[in-house]
Amino acid sequence: MDSPTINTVLRLLKKEIRRWKIPAVGVVAERAADRPFETLVSTILSLRTKDKVTEAASRRLLERASTPESIAALPAVEIERLIYPVGFYRTKARNLLETCRILTEDFEGKVPRGMEALLKLPGVGRKTANLVLTVGFGDYGICVDTHVHRISNLWGYVKTTMPEETEYALREKLPRRHWKTYNDILVTFGQNLCVPVSPWCSRCPVARYCPRVGLKKSR
Repeated sequence: MDSPTINTVLRLLKKEIRRWKIPAVGVVAERAADRPFETLVSTILSLRTKDKVTEAASRRLLERASTPESIAALPAVEIERLIYPVGFYRTKARNLLETCRILTEDFEGKVPRGMEALLKLPGVGRKTANLVLTVGFGDYGICVDTHVHRISNLWGYVKTTMPEETEYALREKLPRRHWKTYNDILVTFGQNLCVPVSPWCSRCPVARYCPRVGLKKSR
């Protein structure tokens, strides 16, 4: 898949995904009072967790405490109760507490606007940092989760084995104007149509552009 084709595919999918619900992190960000911070919180909670659970847990926690200072003041057991049943909820509660303490003490209660500083926060990897930069701040970045990694390789647009490799490959190849929206488009597409097990190729609006690299089964 070359650059002119990726432009066409993303344009078609951008129209298609309007029919589906956007990912949980985007839902939280759209109604956020502090968009970078609430994006950070919901993204930390989203790891290994379904969107419906992430959205509900984010809402419960942020309704109880909506700033780094107020979350840092909560007991760990209360955060655990509020975010349960997200995956690894005890670990995430500890990470959120420490992250909010750092934000309060070192950044005046604000989320830092830079990859290097974000990666120093507990529980924050490149996926989370990129999502905070793109969704939280509206900056350029490429967030790669399992859907982005899988579909980018399915299209033959990249040839990588790990999500971090995919991020760097996309930084080299993907036109910059798509960086901010690539994750939202592919995640929504991957959750609803191009699903991991037996994707709905017969219904896909971009099937004619897709070489289906490595795909063994589809519907």
